[in-house]
Amino acid sequence: MKREFEMTDLEKLHHFLGIEVHQGREGIFISQEKYANDILKKFKMEQANPASTPCVAGLKLSKNGEGKLVNPSVFRSLVGNLMYLTSTRPDIMFAVSLVRRFMEKPYSNHLCNTPS
Repeated sequence: MKREFEMTDLEKLHHFLGIEVHQGREGIFISQEKYANDILKKFKMEQANPASTPCVAGLKLSKNGEGKLVNPSVFRSLVGNLMYLTSTRPDIMFAVSLVRRFMEKPYSNHLCNTPS
């Protein structure tokens, strides 16, 4: 391609669209660690406890949620950020897709992973 097109070799890829790329002898690994930490800061969740599963098994959420109504703009922003995070974290896809159903009228119980 270099013979046909003018190109610059930028060496190994390190970042692409917010995705961190780590290349080594073991293979190529991608992550969004910085992006995930930025989401936690943006939504003031730096002190949140990590969990081995993204939602409680058997969690039932309804359109008529419980608790207080949540600002729909903030909720949509959070869900959108989490949807982009699923490109490197398919393990959270089900939970994000579940809460995504409630973007029109979100309640506080749609934000947490504890049963109501």
